[in-house]
Amino acid sequence: MKWRAATLAISLLAWPGQAAAEPKQWQQGKGWGWVWGEGDQVGALNEMGPASILKAVQVVKEGRVCDLGITYDRTSFKWPGHSPGEILTFRSPEGVLRQKDLPFTLPEKGNPSLTTWHSNALFINDNVATQIDGLGHVVVGEDNHWYNGFKEEDWGGNWGIRKAGAENIPPIVARGVLIDVAGYKGVEALPSHYAITPEDLQGALARQGTNLQFGDVVLIRTGTLRYWGETGADHDKLRQHDSAGINLEAARWLVEQQGALMIGSDTSGLECATAPPGSASFIPVHVYLLIEQGVHIAEFHYLEDLAAAQAYEFLYVAAVNKIKGAVAGFALRPLAIR
Repeated sequence: MKWRAATLAISLLAWPGQAAAEPKQWQQGKGWGWVWGEGDQVGALNEMGPASILKAVQVVKEGRVCDLGITYDRTSFKWPGHSPGEILTFRSPEGVLRQKDLPFTLPEKGNPSLTTWHSNALFINDNVATQIDGLGHVVVGEDNHWYNGFKEEDWGGNWGIRKAGAENIPPIVARGVLIDVAGYKGVEALPSHYAITPEDLQGALARQGTNLQFGDVVLIRTGTLRYWGETGADHDKLRQHDSAGINLEAARWLVEQQGALMIGSDTSGLECATAPPGSASFIPVHVYLLIEQGVHIAEFHYLEDLAAAQAYEFLYVAAVNKIKGAVAGFALRPLAIR
């Protein structure tokens, strides 16, 4: 295939003035798999370290920060397999003073200023808004296993999973690369169920003049989130484009040939929503990345500002909520610093 011939040239190019990164476990043509040992819960992100982080920060030239998070509320669009969320007022100034159930809030108990507060109760899915799928998110096989062979019968639970939960995702600091496939195709957003191929990724990178490097966080723009608005309330418009995404061959190319540390997009599911005929799963890219390769998936990352600025490389910084047993870091606010 033509794209494989160009792979080595892209993979082995060093950043200007820098030596090529030295992988710890990754092998070109193979990727990772379960290479980090029995019990590992981190996957490919084990490749990060002081040397890679020091190298990544050198991409910052202007000191500009781009917010990659989207605003979520109860009306927001979501993938149909996830529950909706509700944000409920638990304590309000009116309620505190009316209920009088907390003695320290009463004027006669030392609160003559009537100091009160707001607090909310959240009933929310751990896969909403801007998120990073954890390695325990997807399960496959008759034995119900996820990454590193962890099985439901051993490590499932009523209060969240007990291995490879999202609390194990370390803070991510890496070189980020935007691949603007919508821009390459000359459309506002890719059409429904468009399958992004390795050739599409190669063409977009060539158009941008961007080289991939081992250890990159790769973010792929379909254009879907240009329709998010304030809180993603236009479900019909978002659904029309949200089904576009990479196919399995594109995922393999990014991982096995380029050494992508994490792969993400501006959609709810990264991959094309229509699995090819004969596929063993309705989400083969998730199975491949999360279970077989231990590569995290970034979803609903807002990429419109980066594309408008033609900012194709940047420092990517993200840290997930440390909620034990969650299967994704959710409602995040990752940053692209350029």
